[in-house]
Amino acid sequence: MKTYDLFRQYYWLVSTIYRYGRLTFKEIDSLWMESVLGDGERLSRTTFNRHREAIANMFGIEIECNKKDFSRYYIANPEALEEDSIQKWMISTISVNTILAESKSVHDRIILEHIPSEGNYLHCFIDAMKNGRLIKVCYKRYGADEESKTIVVEPYFVKLFKKRWYAIVKYPEPSGFIITLAFDRMVGLEVTDESFEYDKDFSPSEWFKDQYGIMRDNEANVENIVIRAYGREAYYMRDLPLHHSQTIVEEGSGYTDFGLKIVASDDFLTPLLSRGAAIKVMEPKWLAEKVKDMHLMAAKLYDE
Repeated sequence: MKTYDLFRQYYWLVSTIYRYGRLTFKEIDSLWMESVLGDGERLSRTTFNRHREAIANMFGIEIECNKKDFSRYYIANPEALEEDSIQKWMISTISVNTILAESKSVHDRIILEHIPSEGNYLHCFIDAMKNGRLIKVCYKRYGADEESKTIVVEPYFVKLFKKRWYAIVKYPEPSGFIITLAFDRMVGLEVTDESFEYDKDFSPSEWFKDQYGIMRDNEANVENIVIRAYGREAYYMRDLPLHHSQTIVEEGSGYTDFGLKIVASDDFLTPLLSRGAAIKVMEPKWLAEKVKDMHLMAAKLYDE
């Protein structure tokens, strides 16, 4: 069986059991036969158990059987689906791919955005992470007058943001400085034979917890920010929060105030400015003035 077809079956099993909560094998088999994947064919218990093992190994999702509850199957660690961003991303990707695969008759009416894979560099970086190897990166920054620079660093983690892949790397001790590199600015990447020890106490999610985007400001403080969204923009901000800390502070006639606890970095200015007159920064005052000044500077460009 093709790998893609197997992934579709894995997704079906996980999503079905997760949706129903608890199911006997007979109930799973019945739902399988009614599905597009089953197409009237029964699901053998051998295939089912083999899929359970593969799902546990590949996605870390445990499908267990409770013999005291009429031998019903359930997701033993639902937090893997609810909290782990990698698991949710993989399941979501398989889900969308399955829907698209079943919609060949209307493929010309489905328009997608291209997300670069970053090819071999991303693959090499992740291999170096798994094997604990230093990498040699040849890198050229945007706007840099000098030639590309070569550095030897520890591959710590990767992040996908706004359709671009980024590498977060750490200089070996004694520096230990952590920086962010864009994969599309790499001129070359080589995995070395030199090993390094990844800091088990380091948390990638904590590293960017109070930040927006991919640049971390170590000297700035977390601030309470209030953004007022007008009209329909409030719906967009409610459905697609700017940050995980976002909450609704107040709702008035024609506006909604959203509160965030975040570092107001330069990266954070981009989503604020892109919304134009649909939002207004209420607090802190210095950030409101900065956004206002940048809007005025942009307006002057058109006067010229």
